[in-house]
Amino acid sequence: MQRIGPERMDDLALGAAVLGTGGGGDPHIGKLTAIAAMRQHGPVEMIEMSDLKDDDLVVSAAMMGAPTVMLEKLPRGDEIVGAFEGLQTYLGKKITAVTPIEAGGLNSTTPFIVAAVLGLPLLDADGMGRAFPELQMVSPTMHGISATPMAIGDEKGNSAILNTCDNPWTERIARTMTIQMGGVAFIAIYSMTGAQARQSLIAGSVSLSIRLGAAIRAARREKRDPIAALLGITGGRRLFSGKIMDVQRRTERGFARGEAVFRGLGEDEGHTLVIRFQNENLIALRDDEPVATVPDLITVLDAESGEPITTESLRFGFRVVVVGMPCAPAWRTAAGLALVGPKVFGYDVEFRPL
Repeated sequence: MQRIGPERMDDLALGAAVLGTGGGGDPHIGKLTAIAAMRQHGPVEMIEMSDLKDDDLVVSAAMMGAPTVMLEKLPRGDEIVGAFEGLQTYLGKKITAVTPIEAGGLNSTTPFIVAAVLGLPLLDADGMGRAFPELQMVSPTMHGISATPMAIGDEKGNSAILNTCDNPWTERIARTMTIQMGGVAFIAIYSMTGAQARQSLIAGSVSLSIRLGAAIRAARREKRDPIAALLGITGGRRLFSGKIMDVQRRTERGFARGEAVFRGLGEDEGHTLVIRFQNENLIALRDDEPVATVPDLITVLDAESGEPITTESLRFGFRVVVVGMPCAPAWRTAAGLALVGPKVFGYDVEFRPL
């Protein structure tokens, strides 16, 4: 068990944005709201899987919606707390730990708000080890754990408890509700026992995010290559160096969808890379040939600072390095690829691990 205070949020937000593959929400907004909560209520205790009791009640926290909307529609900060309180009342049992649903900018910091305000420990784990765009795309789904009952709320005070027949239906109905709530909502989802959490969640993702962020910031201070520092930790590799030449982006059916085109520089001069995304980067094509696909991670970084660039922040002229990183082993199984492989997103290519 360790105590996490506001001073670690810079590292967490930075590292989580690397793992978020372009999605997971604006890390800056998430960092500020988490810092405000901890300054008011105190540091958060982070626990490991081994600290859980079998009958503990663990619940995941998340923002749902299109990250592009979040650029203009800022959260109040207490929406996610209301969702947790509503779900706890519905379940009639005290929630004993909160965990991120994914490793992504805002969605890695949002659970710290819940933990600080409600005095709950935060579990060092998540359901993806990265970020995926849809609610059913989590490791608990592979273990038969239901996404519902789920609580959802927005900044206007609207809220609901949702029960569905399966996890894909949770995604469909909750996505429609989120659109009606203005494109962004906050949810408490995937309630499970401590025993189920140990079996199904991906351990260590919060501490990995902090370690990644710290390594990048240390490299900057010491005038070392921050991208080499993060690749040394993740086991990833550089896919492309270049300049953003075009971005086509639209908010559609509750997602930020589109593609970015990069012109090669340096060793990649004369080549082109295209990244297609649905909130998160899903496939990278070098000269029309896939070089990385989901479920492996594809992240766009500023070429100088190593700062991750989310899909809603991609702009013409940015000089970047695109990196690929291996996903959690569970996603490379047949069950994992059936849930989040490239064909699930409509790409008729075979997954080739980085």
